[in-house]
Amino acid sequence: MEPAIVLSISIAVIVIAITGVSIYTAFGPPSAELNDPFEDHED
Repeated sequence: MEPAIVLSISIAVIVIAITGVSIYTAFGPPSAELNDPFEDHED
């Protein structure tokens, strides 16, 4: 394979992995530990 194709695939895999981890953290079981700063300071 050409180096440009390998680099493109590598960058795509990294972006997809970061997106997957972010979605899992935001909506999966770890989201129970997240807090909303706007709810902490209601008037």
